[in-house]
This record gives sequence, C-alpha cells and structure tokens, in this order.
Amino acid sequence: MRIIAGSARGRRLDAPAGPDTRPTADRVRESLFSIVAPRLSGARVLDLFAGSGALGLEALSRGAERAVFVDSAAAARQAVRRNIEALSFGDRSTLLSMDALAAVARLRGERFDIIFIDPPYAMRTDALFSAVCDAKLLSADGLIVYEHGREANPDFLPGAAGQPPTQTGAPFATIDRRRYGDTVVTFLRNRTEEAE
Repeated sequence: MRIIAGSARGRRLDAPAGPDTRPTADRVRESLFSIVAPRLSGARVLDLFAGSGALGLEALSRGAERAVFVDSAAAARQAVRRNIEALSFGDRSTLLSMDALAAVARLRGERFDIIFIDPPYAMRTDALFSAVCDAKLLSADGLIVYEHGREANPDFLPGAAGQPPTQTGAPFATIDRRRYGDTVVTFLRNRTEEAE
C-alpha cells in the first residue's frame, strides 16, 4: 500500500496486522481522491476508523492543511504513528486514541472540510452520523466520504443522488455514490446546504 499522489507520492505505508483492519484498496482510494481533489488544498480532514491512516495521509500528501486520525485499536494507532513519522507529517497530524463516538464528542466545536468514515462493514453507524451532525463537525460546504458494504444502514443512509433520503430528517444528503465490487463509497453533504 502506497501514497498515490502528491508530495509523498510512492511512499509505502505500514498497515496494522490482524483481521480487525480492512485497508481501502488502492483503486478505491484513487477513485475517491479524484472526486475530492478540488477540495483538498488547505483542507482540514478527519479520518475516523483510521486503520493505517491511508486516507488522511493521502489527503495531507495532496495539500490538506491538517488531519486528525482516530482509532481505538492499538495496532492501528501504532501503524498510523509510524506512517505519520515516516512521511514527516507530524506537525500537521493529530492522533486520537479512542472510539469514533468519543472522538466526535471531544472534537465538538471544530470544523472539518472532509470527514472520512470507514467503519467495519457490519457496524451500524446511525448514532455516529447523528453525533457528527449534532457536533456540527462538517464545515458548511464540507463532504463526508463514507466507505461501506452494499447493505450498510438501509434505514439511515440517504438515497442516491437526486433522490430523497430514505429516512425523514436524515441530516446529510447523498451527492454521489460509487461501487467497487462489494465496496461502496458514498459522498454526503449537509442537507441544509442542499436546501439553500
């Protein structure tokens, strides 16, 4: 696994050992970053369920100003720390050792331009999305990049672009969705912005 583009292009990343981490495939990263690329310069990025930190580190390599990495697993945090140090991104990175919900509560009051959410595919994320909304972590024109399986949160996840959300009052609107085999990447923004 390597950084695809930017100042650290081609640099190899350390991945945590064990079955608890599912790194985002290079082709999926390449595709999603082609979509978010115009938003990266000077962006503040939150990488929840960071794993190796590949998403946040790729964003830093491509010009993001700051990245906050969150993971509750010791092996993942060690890998993120090693990768941050190897790429000399320490002055632009923060690593939080806690679960995603606790991190969202701690970060209340901060604003992020891009939030990467890449949880275990079996995990329900209703409470997490609600917490992100309540904490107002997403900047006014920010983007959530949510990587999930095909069956993720059917009662919460908004519909495809141009269609209404599947749950009345869902806080985020889907603006794009891409499928890569069993992996789906959904791009969301604040519904309040959509309505304006």
